[in-house]
Amino acid sequence: MNKIALGLEVLLSERAELLRGARVGLICHPASVDHGFRHAADLFSKHPDINLTALFGPQHGIRGETQDNMIEWEGFHDARTGVMAYSLYGEVRQPTPEMLKSVDVLVVDLQDVGTRVYTFIYTMALAMQAARGADKRVVVLDRPNPIGGVGVEGNLLEPGHESFVGMYPIPMRHGLTIAELARLFNEEFGIGCELEVVPMQGYKREFWFDDTDARWVIPSPNMPTVEAATVYPGMVMVEGTKFSEGRGTTRPFEISGAPYADAYQLAQHLNNLQLPGIHFRPHSFKPTFQKHVTELCHGVQLHVTDRETFKPVITGVALIKAMCDLYPAGFKWQQPPYEYIYNRLPFDVIAGTAKLREQIESGASLEDVTSSWQAGEKEFTERRQRYLLY
Repeated sequence: MNKIALGLEVLLSERAELLRGARVGLICHPASVDHGFRHAADLFSKHPDINLTALFGPQHGIRGETQDNMIEWEGFHDARTGVMAYSLYGEVRQPTPEMLKSVDVLVVDLQDVGTRVYTFIYTMALAMQAARGADKRVVVLDRPNPIGGVGVEGNLLEPGHESFVGMYPIPMRHGLTIAELARLFNEEFGIGCELEVVPMQGYKREFWFDDTDARWVIPSPNMPTVEAATVYPGMVMVEGTKFSEGRGTTRPFEISGAPYADAYQLAQHLNNLQLPGIHFRPHSFKPTFQKHVTELCHGVQLHVTDRETFKPVITGVALIKAMCDLYPAGFKWQQPPYEYIYNRLPFDVIAGTAKLREQIESGASLEDVTSSWQAGEKEFTERRQRYLLY
């Protein structure tokens, strides 16, 4: 177990001058805590040198108020701090000039999970854009990438496929911390706000979250564990199909299936592929909400046996391809909308391209799929180098 200091803790202990004398807006969520489980909003409101004047909540809210996608909540006064809190997940997805009137510096303290489609990083990007337009400073407090900062996997998001789950051409597994992403977004993709990042101390990029002594708090309701985050870069694509990604179970994204599948046939088919670092166990389940609610589904549970060799993105593709190939009569793509996109198939929105769906439909091999990613992965790995903090 490696001791680290989170960006939040470094700010409060050593860098409070960044906020002294300023009116502070804070973008935070349930995982915005220190090692003692104290929430950033509470710490800011009690700090003698910090004038907290506004709170902003991403998807699922500041303290975990909402469960599902496409749920909006109105502004309210936070009961613990008395500060006005605004939603950045609804019709308004970035701070408006009116919201920023009481703010001089916007602080971002969000736990990311290392996957392109997680909305929190785009809440940050949109807030950075708004801050640039309103001439406000931005301070991003760093937190670990739960699935390590080394692995890069998947296609780059293609032009024309931008959305709230993919604004920039980065791969599905990007291998960056949220502060490194802020630097990349700001410079490489032209946001150009006045940005300061507060790095962690004691952190190394090869660390997984549970290699550190930081406390895991669910950043969103269906990200309960590091294990869920580990498989998420591939299993999130199941959201773009009609079969279950395990929402409504105790192991979302680790469990997947449908009423029409054969659990043992599917598991054997997938294990025969000999994908690195993963075993598929036959599993049946009844989701308590979302797809196939209360229906008996048959599928698999993913057991990562070696996370250093495990390739989550191609593993997710392999599962979707297997469901498509083995059960063509039952397999269907999910229909719009998805994350406020009404004119594209959700799978294409998540994948950041139509090509991957077309490869699956045409029977392309997994080797052909991974080969098609290689140039983009190499380009991104080189491009991100100058933005690394660790």
